[in-house]
Amino acid sequence: MSIRGKNVLVGVCGSIAAYKSAFIIRLLIKEGAEVRVIMTANAQDFITPLTLATLSKNECNTAFTNATKTDWNNHVELGLWADVFLIAPLSAGTLAKLANGICDNLLVATYLSARCPVYFAPSMDEDMWKHGSTVANIEKLISYGNKIISVNEGELASGLIGPGRMAEPEEIISILKKELGEEGTLLKNKKVVITAGPTYEAIDPVRFVGNHSTGKMGICLAELAAKRGADVVLILGPTLLKPIIGSIKVINVVSAEQMYEAFQQHTAQLDIAIFSAAVADYKPENPATQKIKKKTDDFQIQLVKTIDIAAEFGKIKKPNQLSVGFALETENETDNASKKVTNKNLEFVVLNSLNDKGAGFRHPTNKITIVDKQNKITNFELKTKESVAEDILDYLESYIK
Repeated sequence: MSIRGKNVLVGVCGSIAAYKSAFIIRLLIKEGAEVRVIMTANAQDFITPLTLATLSKNECNTAFTNATKTDWNNHVELGLWADVFLIAPLSAGTLAKLANGICDNLLVATYLSARCPVYFAPSMDEDMWKHGSTVANIEKLISYGNKIISVNEGELASGLIGPGRMAEPEEIISILKKELGEEGTLLKNKKVVITAGPTYEAIDPVRFVGNHSTGKMGICLAELAAKRGADVVLILGPTLLKPIIGSIKVINVVSAEQMYEAFQQHTAQLDIAIFSAAVADYKPENPATQKIKKKTDDFQIQLVKTIDIAAEFGKIKKPNQLSVGFALETENETDNASKKVTNKNLEFVVLNSLNDKGAGFRHPTNKITIVDKQNKITNFELKTKESVAEDILDYLESYIK
């Protein structure tokens, strides 16, 4: 797909990720877009206006007036010119200004004047990203109708490993194409219900049967589906992670039974169900009401099956509804995944293997294989979970009529 002829305004803030803005601009120009650039004063400490002006083929705007102060850069005109305004990277400082209307530079003034869709791609260190003020400012920007391009996890400028890295230029360009209506619009206005995270099945008030799932893969799917215009409900098991896109309706649950009950509330209206949760297969038959004391050398728990949410939905699924399952396997991977497709009436299963390094629980990356109802097997390389979400939803869109 192409974004040829579109007007893209790029805002660049003071962040080590400012070097990526050069690649973003180059990709936009290669796609045939018309590009103009606004830089904050701090951004110029990381990359020069000359570099971005050369790549964009337009003068780089850095202040309200030009160098000779004989003419001004019209922020209103810039805002009206743009078909989309991309701020990448967005620093914590400029984030605070945008969220609270502190209009002390050309970038913020143009943002306040823009009538086009505004995308922002944050970039900061992990502790800054997780700070309450940052979270509040992100939520405020989203509430104004702006759209976030989620950060990635990885090595940060501080040397720490965690969330805060700006999305890669290729990811950002893909999202802009979708915003400009050139691809990936098939999820628009679809109701998508996603289950994610683990479930905890109580042994007593202190202990539980559970697993190592963090819910990150499901959260990435929920965020990307929302970005593609879907109406997303995320039924989320107990995890420290949460989506940062305000339009996603999050229902927090703990047990498999609670997850099933929450899902049941949406079965009639949903268009697509994605079962990415790592639901416990068994639960204690009779959970203790008080903490079990250590009295004997042996201790046995009678386990019973939990309800299989995907299988139950498969029994009542309407012809116009789609469902996708997940499978984490250690042996006979594709055979087991194929059986799940059939037994649970799924369009396809996203298969993870614990035999693949970097895949599965507690990794920022994943390596998947898709097994569909025609028994077609599609293998993907190891990627970030954000990129894996792109692959899954792209595959899913091939089923949407």
